[in-house]
Amino acid sequence: MRLEDNLRDAYNYAAKLLSDLGRLAILIVLSIIPIVNFITFGYFVRVIRESPRNTSPPPLEKYGELWVDGAKVFVVTLVYMIVPVVYAALGISASIVGSFSPFFIGLAAISATLVVIGFILAFFIMIIWIMAIAHMAKTGRLGAAFDFNQILSRIRAIGWPTYILWIVIIFVIGLILAGLSFIPFIGWLITLIISPVFLVFMGRSAAYTYESAAPRA
Repeated sequence: MRLEDNLRDAYNYAAKLLSDLGRLAILIVLSIIPIVNFITFGYFVRVIRESPRNTSPPPLEKYGELWVDGAKVFVVTLVYMIVPVVYAALGISASIVGSFSPFFIGLAAISATLVVIGFILAFFIMIIWIMAIAHMAKTGRLGAAFDFNQILSRIRAIGWPTYILWIVIIFVIGLILAGLSFIPFIGWLITLIISPVFLVFMGRSAAYTYESAAPRA
């Protein structure tokens, strides 16, 4: 897999979403409504499922199917990320407790350590998670997201160095876009608009990566 071809294709594909402002506006609105925003996750799945066969983002239709697919993404993500979330939550809780009393000042160091551990775990789990979601999207089975033999077989066929580099690039792009939210006054609006586009970009790129490898027994 040539990473430059992958990323260029995903960029050109996602850019087409910007030419359909109506669809983009709907995705933005849906993304900010709890539970309903599963539809946007489902759209992410549809992008993966229909790529690289289609050259443009899929139509925004059959909302029930999108919601169900999005709910599957939520369940898979919850299972994969439960441990990092627990570490981060404990770290944040320790930080809050430590801020109330000098007797718990030592909790500040502990909280930072727990949050860092959670962050590191999240990154390593993300390595498997993205391919797990792609495998689920392509097969249409929720259980496929936990078929580690097939998932790891795909990654081995791609090549671990290439795959890890791709993950790092996606991760860094995500961090940069998240950082835009800290721009005073307009950061939240920029993030709101870009988030659906990045989701489509990541879905397309993930599908390209997935299809670049034939499964091994």
